[in-house]
Amino acid sequence: MVLDFRVSFKESTFSIGGLYAVFMKGKIHLHQVTSESLRLGALLSLVGGFLDTYTFVGRGGVFANAQTGNIVLLAVKVIQGHWVQALSYIPPLIAFSLGVFVAEGIKRKSTHRLTPDWTRAILLLEIAIFFIVGLIPQEVPNTVVVVIVSFVASVQMTSFRKLIDVPYTSTVSTGNLRSAIEAVYVAVTTKDTNAAIRAMRYGVILAAFLVGALLGGFLTLTIGDKAVWGAVVALIFSFILFTEEEKWKLPLRH
Repeated sequence: MVLDFRVSFKESTFSIGGLYAVFMKGKIHLHQVTSESLRLGALLSLVGGFLDTYTFVGRGGVFANAQTGNIVLLAVKVIQGHWVQALSYIPPLIAFSLGVFVAEGIKRKSTHRLTPDWTRAILLLEIAIFFIVGLIPQEVPNTVVVVIVSFVASVQMTSFRKLIDVPYTSTVSTGNLRSAIEAVYVAVTTKDTNAAIRAMRYGVILAAFLVGALLGGFLTLTIGDKAVWGAVVALIFSFILFTEEEKWKLPLRH
């Protein structure tokens, strides 16, 4: 159910900062900030943060999504002369790159029998693979698990790149943070309502990523390998969101 909560303010009543002034000009519709695609983006960002802390905390200190971090850690280990440790950062880089190829192939040749929508096919793929990852015992080398997670994370990032009407990434935060601050600047300096709304949307995405990272780290420390099933739960909710949208014939922009 879409909320239509409206709040009206008089412009002359509040004048604290340019950004706040944007919202004093008229009515703010809550559904503009809580659209279906925003909820989906938040869920996927939560998964992105979750996976990074899951592999970093529980699978050898390697990032699943943040390949910038892996490249930096690779360089640090090389400088320190820890060649074997440095090599552990290469497989996720390769897996991540391969994931981009696979995702592009799925988008161009979507013939999935379970669902005609390739985006939902991606979600089903993630759910299945991460469930299996949760069954992999600790005795299996961490590199195997990290490669699988990095591959799937890459497929997700490549498949979901738009937040309503602006680009975003669901598995890393640097670009989203830059876009959020840019939108805040535009909103403050030009009193642009649309820029303020974009800033809030990016804020939701960043907050979801942080929550996912906290959950991933906490669950990994608490229950170990099976913590990845927390990401499975979030992905199941994402898939249900798609299914309900098709059922009610409400177009979802992603």
